[in-house]
Amino acid sequence: MDISIIIVNYRSWKPLQNCLKSLLLINDSEIAFEVIVIDNFSNDEQFSTFKTRFKDYNFIENNINSGYSNGCNIGAKKAKGDYFLFLNPDTVISETALKTLLSTYKKNPEIGILSCLQVNKKNNFFNQKKIFPTFLQLFTVTKYLSKVVFQIKRDSFFSTNKELFYPDWTTGALIFMSRNWFEKAGGWNEDYWLYFEDVDICKKVKEQKGKIAVTNKTSIFHEHGGSSRINFETEYISRTEVIISKHVYIKNNFSSMSKIPAHTFLILFTLLEKIILSLLGLLLFSNLKIKTNRYILKNLCLYYSNAILQQTWLSQRSVNYQKTKYAK
Repeated sequence: MDISIIIVNYRSWKPLQNCLKSLLLINDSEIAFEVIVIDNFSNDEQFSTFKTRFKDYNFIENNINSGYSNGCNIGAKKAKGDYFLFLNPDTVISETALKTLLSTYKKNPEIGILSCLQVNKKNNFFNQKKIFPTFLQLFTVTKYLSKVVFQIKRDSFFSTNKELFYPDWTTGALIFMSRNWFEKAGGWNEDYWLYFEDVDICKKVKEQKGKIAVTNKTSIFHEHGGSSRINFETEYISRTEVIISKHVYIKNNFSSMSKIPAHTFLILFTLLEKIILSLLGLLLFSNLKIKTNRYILKNLCLYYSNAILQQTWLSQRSVNYQKTKYAK
């Protein structure tokens, strides 16, 4: 088996259907691949339908929504391929893209993680000039300011005249890596429930002298948000987890001197922002995007209270939090 394609799904059945159909169209005798779909307890009666419809693919039903990292690790344990392609359910991939990823990876042994260009419905390319998060990039206002500061460095990464460019990290929507590099990185970090797990695994690979690369030679379709914005509840939970995962990333990757100020400023700036937006939401009842901030604020207050009580920055949804909780 050459490639194990691993897809983690949570109630993203419509985009997943398009993704799996695109894989059915790949009929290349030069590449042997398997498809493993891990469903994170969608619990909506669709799992058995898809399992029957795409009977050549391996469907695994999780008993909880354990997050992206854990879902990927479950898939990797079942995988038989020499290479792993971690793929979002809201993507569409072609035979050309799959062949390009495999051949490019084999030709460049210095690469630990490979990705490719991603295009949305409007035919716009996603920004893949990614730099590891710094103190400035944790906050909404300073994040935009830091884009200006690091623009020269970002531009040096990206060149349409070259086959490959080398960001610090690449989005988890498509990550291609060998089994060997996956094992060297220790798999996906289950401290994260959702978001920043892709940054973390890229950082581990770079720390072991592997390169993170994006090829300009091929692209996939990516319906950004097709998995995390399927309804109002999923959206505000997802947006809360972005903030929680920032704290987890600080805990895991910032220096001991910068952790305390980073956590402190992130708490203060985030709560202030959400309080202002929640008050604004009282005036704009019909604006759902503004309304989500009240729910995010509530969730964050519960999260910060629990962080103090349990002495941990981990999300209560994360697998490693649950392991720690039951171990006490």
